[in-house]
Amino acid sequence: MKCVICGIGDLVDGTTIVTRQRADTIVVLKDVPVLVCDNCGEEYLDEATTDTVQEMADTAAVAGVEVVVRAFHQAA
Repeated sequence: MKCVICGIGDLVDGTTIVTRQRADTIVVLKDVPVLVCDNCGEEYLDEATTDTVQEMADTAAVAGVEVVVRAFHQAA
């Protein structure tokens, strides 16, 4: 699959750090699986991963956490 940003690179498996903010809560997730362009470095999260990231951020905000750093774990 080619990158839609540069149109040149191929997408390869990788990981990234994702940061989300909900009200007064900042969530940092490490080792989030992504596809990465081997040319320009653009990163793509799939829909299931995006849903999990959003859910983790929402859960932390509801718990009243100000800052949380977690390893990403895909729901089974």
